[in-house]
Amino acid sequence: MQITVRRAVIAMASTAIIVFATASAADAQDKTVKIGVLTDQSGPYQDLGGSGSTLAAEMAIEDSGLRAKGWKIDLYSGDHQNKPDIGVNIARNWIDNEKVDVIADINNSGVALAVNNLTRDKNAIHLNSGAASTDLTNAQCSPNTVHWTYDTYMLANSTAQALVKSGGDSWFFLTADYAFGAALERDASAVVKSSGGKVLGNVKHPLNTADFSSFLLQAQASKAKVIGLANAGGDTSAAVKQAAEFGIVRAGQKLAAMLLFVTDVKAIGLETAQGLNLTETFYWDLNDQTRAFSKRFAERMKTKSPPTMTHAGVYGSLIHYFKTLEALGGNPHDGARVVAKMKEIKTDDPLFGEGLIEANGRAIHPAYLFEVKKPSESKGPWDLYKLVATTPADQAFLPLARSTCALLKK
Repeated sequence: MQITVRRAVIAMASTAIIVFATASAADAQDKTVKIGVLTDQSGPYQDLGGSGSTLAAEMAIEDSGLRAKGWKIDLYSGDHQNKPDIGVNIARNWIDNEKVDVIADINNSGVALAVNNLTRDKNAIHLNSGAASTDLTNAQCSPNTVHWTYDTYMLANSTAQALVKSGGDSWFFLTADYAFGAALERDASAVVKSSGGKVLGNVKHPLNTADFSSFLLQAQASKAKVIGLANAGGDTSAAVKQAAEFGIVRAGQKLAAMLLFVTDVKAIGLETAQGLNLTETFYWDLNDQTRAFSKRFAERMKTKSPPTMTHAGVYGSLIHYFKTLEALGGNPHDGARVVAKMKEIKTDDPLFGEGLIEANGRAIHPAYLFEVKKPSESKGPWDLYKLVATTPADQAFLPLARSTCALLKK
């Protein structure tokens, strides 16, 4: 009887080895990948993501060299219209019917958090480069998600801290009324208070607001030294332009754009935007590598504009994803397994440099505090920033010790 049992155990172990070997061989042979870029193609964030995010994905596919090595890579694009239900429906169709492996960009926090749940449930991959909510690597962290480019903690940590230290110790917030705006105001308020400042009040505005006059009047009446714009895209541009018309900056209050992109500054114009402080993790004119990529990118964009940091994040995250698939020898079509491997390999690409992905899914790299140039300082149409300070990668983002992510072993 004992001999029979022992033989059975050996037989089971042998079967397991055969199954494992078969699965590994299948991984090595499967060289098909499907990627979906889910972005705002028609709303206030279309310049930050939109067609530029799709182009960045195409360039990552090309630069990976995988197609030349026999891989078949398909690329899809969709417009989430800044509505979680629409975003989730597109993503679900891609995953269920098209067998898409990766959902990239998602430059809206509400949509991103909804898709975050879906990719976890479906065991797909969520490479986020466009949303800002820190919840993606904290309360709602997922083994299937990598948050690549920036988040509200990093933006607040760099921009708000610097302004409080320079004398801007009282704040009033104009906040976009959805998940992103709430998270950005929350994190910026915490930094203001921990740095010795105080928050005098706030007002929420709908996404894609055309008229900020009533909101700006409330901010002006608060007498706060700094008006924090906890919004992005067209909302930030409109608020800055209308604040200039009201003479708010001339009267002594300072505007702090908590999330501003190079395309926003270009749209606002240096005459109006000069002196604004902002934080980004990528700027086209940082070094030779960013300039070379940006030149290639702009040549293929209809607008001839350089990439935003969202576009750069799409490229950088996919480059690392492709390196990981090569390391695995093929595509296992197992989202959690691939993301786990992505965390094992150090990140290194021409746009963000060297870094790593932490256990909670947060990709870390340096953050840069910029000041918008005066018109007299600019040497070209996209020469918009001057570098003020650099925050090292290990200091830019929320420390793991303060993360609430359930993936972390306490």
